[in-house]
Amino acid sequence: MERYCVNENSDEHGYHEVHKVTCDHLPEAQNQYDLGYCSSCHAALVKAEQRFSHVDGCYFCCYECHKH
Repeated sequence: MERYCVNENSDEHGYHEVHKVTCDHLPEAQNQYDLGYCSSCHAALVKAEQRFSHVDGCYFCCYECHKH
């Protein structure tokens, strides 16, 4: 299991990006919302959708969940 976080700030398309906490492209610490440990990026997106209506996986660390 990996630990994930989601960016509190949306990107230019209005999506909040989900990242593995080991990602080299993490948002600044004050903009990270911890999602805890998840079995996959898909499970992390489900958790993030409880807080934000538009979420997306990071292109770099969650490519299989990256849509936009």
